[in-house]
This record gives sequence, structure tokens and C-alpha cells, in this order.
Amino acid sequence: EHWVVVNGTAIVERDGERIMLRENESVYLPLGCVHRLENPGKIPLTLIEVQVGSYLGEDDIVRIEDTYGRA
Repeated sequence: EHWVVVNGTAIVERDGERIMLRENESVYLPLGCVHRLENPGKIPLTLIEVQVGSYLGEDDIVRIEDTYGRA
């Protein structure tokens, strides 16, 4: 996956590394990496997620930890 920030700021945690992204910046998330997204600002975060590969479904997601009660 590639995440591109369109508006706002994002903190992306990728395999334990924290990356701050602003408008027009992006991050690559390789297959199998543990990742998390956070909006540290007051402006709503808008991003584009680009998935590549032969399978683009969402049913293969494994939630490691979910502080929002979805798992």
C-alpha cells in the first residue's frame, strides 16, 4: 500500500518506526508490515490509499491491537 496525505498531517507507525507526514507526502507500507495511522492535528486528515498487487480485498487484515474496540 501507498498512503498519500491530501490534507492535514498524519503520524504513520510502520513496524515500530513513527513517520510524520504533511500534505503531498507519502509512505510505502510493504506487505506484512505492522502499521497504524494517527491524526495528531485539529484539521481533518484526508489521505489516499493506493493498493497494488493481485489481491485487493480487505478480508486478510489481522488486527494486532485495537484501542477502538473493533476487534
